[in-house]
Amino acid sequence: MQERVTPSPVAPRADAALADIAQGPALLAAVAPPTHAFFLDVDGTLLDLAPHPDAVEVPAALPAALQALSVRAGGALALVSGRTVDRLDRLFAPLRLPVAGSHGAEIRAAPHGAVERAAPLDRDLVAALAQIARAHGGLFTEDKGPAFAIHYRARPELQRPLAAALAQLLAGREALALLPGHFVFEIKPAGRDKGSAIRALLAQPPFAGRIPVFIGDDVTDEAGFAAATQAGGLALAVGVPRAGAQAVLPGPAAVRDFLSRLAAEPQQHRR
Repeated sequence: MQERVTPSPVAPRADAALADIAQGPALLAAVAPPTHAFFLDVDGTLLDLAPHPDAVEVPAALPAALQALSVRAGGALALVSGRTVDRLDRLFAPLRLPVAGSHGAEIRAAPHGAVERAAPLDRDLVAALAQIARAHGGLFTEDKGPAFAIHYRARPELQRPLAAALAQLLAGREALALLPGHFVFEIKPAGRDKGSAIRALLAQPPFAGRIPVFIGDDVTDEAGFAAATQAGGLALAVGVPRAGAQAVLPGPAAVRDFLSRLAAEPQQHRR
C-alpha cells in the first residue's frame, strides 16, 4: 500500500478547476514555471513512439525547450521514464537533467549528481526471462540492471501467453512486480514506480515546495498521476484518458508545444 503524501504547507495547491481543462490557453495560464515542478515521461509523451526504442527521434528544438523551461523553473524539471538513466542521457545529449529511470528503480536528483539504483536483478532470473522471450520469438528485451523489459510490439498476439509465462516465473517473488505497459512487460522492484520517484524528488530541492505537474501517456504512468495529484498538483495524460489524469493532451506534438510555450517569456504566451 502506498503512503498518501500530504502537500507541503508552503506549496500552493492546484486550482480545482483544472479538472475541467482539456488544453490550450486555460491550461497554459494555470501553470507557472516559478511555482511548479515538471515531471515528464519520454516515449509517447515527449517523443513519438517508434517500432523499436532505438528508433525514436528527438526533435531538434526539444532539448533547447526543455533547458529553457528548466531554467525558468529553477531547475525543477525531471525526466521520469522507463528508460535507464544512461539511455536518457545519450538520447538527449548534451542536455542533462534530473532523471528517474527504469520506472523509479534509478534516480538522479541533480543533472551531474550520483545515480541511486535499486539492486540488480538476480542473474538466474534474468537468464530465465531471456529464455521466455526467446521461446516466444520475435521479442526485444532490455536488461536494465534493476529491471528487465520484454517488448512485444512486433508480436501483439503474444500478450496473454507472455503475461501468463511471466506471472508463473515471478510467483512467490514478492520483492518484484510485473508492470504491463504499451506492448511491453517490465519486471522491476516492487514499490518502485514513477509515483515513488516523483515523491522522492519532491522531497528535495529544487522540487520541494512546488506544485508538481506530471505528463504521461501509458498505464505505467498512472502511479505518477496519483503522486502528482496527491501532492496537490496536476496530472496530464497524452492521447487518451488515463486513471488519475485530470486532462488530456492529444499527442506528443501538443506536449512539446505546451512545454515550448511555458519555456517562453510570459509576454510571448499571448501571441
